[in-house]
Amino acid sequence: MFHFSSAPNRRGFLTGAASLLALTAAGCSTTFSPTLPAQPARPPIPEHARLMYRAMPEEDFSLPAIDLNQLDPIYYRQVVDYPTTEAPGTIVVDTPNRFLYHVQDGDTAMRYGVGIGRAGFAWGGLARIAYGRKWPTWTPPAEMIERQPELEQWRGGQPPGLTNPLGARALYIHQNNRDTLYRLHGTGEVWSIGKAVSSGCVRLLHQDVIDLYDRVAWGSKIVVLQEPDDGVMPLKV
Repeated sequence: MFHFSSAPNRRGFLTGAASLLALTAAGCSTTFSPTLPAQPARPPIPEHARLMYRAMPEEDFSLPAIDLNQLDPIYYRQVVDYPTTEAPGTIVVDTPNRFLYHVQDGDTAMRYGVGIGRAGFAWGGLARIAYGRKWPTWTPPAEMIERQPELEQWRGGQPPGLTNPLGARALYIHQNNRDTLYRLHGTGEVWSIGKAVSSGCVRLLHQDVIDLYDRVAWGSKIVVLQEPDDGVMPLKV
């Protein structure tokens, strides 16, 4: 794993902004085909990254290797310098920059790329990781079923598996001993890492959420940092 000499501190999280730009395509007809500039060649994928995101046939449901051609290398799992006042073991989700940090000793953290909640489902503040589950059952909330009636079939719970939205692992976030319904969970949708796509939950690649699951102690603090002045009601510990 690479060890980087700089990483955003907590103040940087709160003042940094990551915006999604809506691109509009205007239709037009032309009598010529423009010549597109040549795209720069992608750098070769390092062997350590292939090993981190290898196939995992030993899992209850065999996980395929991640297609790293679809993943920006900035989102590879890696140890980074991370000076912070948060205690080792704390999870910090940097929503604007699409990173999750698991704080370690020595002013470092393990950093993961994540996909986060899309506009209208965003959340932030302080809470606790109550517990985790391997290959969990997913039960959509009643409000989600109302929005997406096709989920009615899973009102009693969707069994574990590669098509289950929670993926290989789920970490359950509680506030004042009550389930917030927010999760840290796995996904096989590589394209979603670095984007705002979920209904509020934080998603990591299967291989990353397995790694995180093995590091986290139940009861650990989680800090979810949002963009400033976005009107999000923070969770309280």
